[in-house]
Amino acid sequence: MLPPEFRKAVKESSAGNRTLCLGVHDRLDCLVGFGLSRIDQLNAQLDREENLAIERKDYGFDRDVRAAQLFGFSQLPFDDSGRFVMPEHLRELGKVGEGLYFHGAGHFFFIWNPEELARMGPEWRGAQAACAKLMAAGRKAA
Repeated sequence: MLPPEFRKAVKESSAGNRTLCLGVHDRLDCLVGFGLSRIDQLNAQLDREENLAIERKDYGFDRDVRAAQLFGFSQLPFDDSGRFVMPEHLRELGKVGEGLYFHGAGHFFFIWNPEELARMGPEWRGAQAACAKLMAAGRKAA
C-alpha cells in the first residue's frame, strides 16, 4: 500500500490520476516510485546523457540500453487507500519481503526491503534509523 504522503504526491504528479510508476533502481537493491510527470524529466535526462557522451566521444554509450534502464518501469493503478498490485518481477528484483519502507528522494522515492536497507553503508543511516523506528512502532502496535 502506498503511504498517504506518497499517494498524494504521486497523484499530483500524475495530473490527478492514481498512477504509480514503479521500477527497479539501476544500482541499488530497491525499487523506485514516481508519478507520470517524471517521464518528461527522464526524456530530458536521456538527451543530456547522450549529448555528454557525444561531447566526450564515449562510443560505449548506447541510447537504447539507457532508455531501457530509465523507462523499464511499470505504470500501476492504485485505489483511494493506496493499494496497488506489485508485479512479481518487481517483487523479485526489489527483494520485497514482508515489509516495505518508503523513503522520499525528491523527484522519486525509494521502496526498500528493511533488511536490504539495513545492509547499506553509513550514508544511509538516516533512512535506516527511520525505518527501524517505524518497524519497532509497528511491532509494538501489533
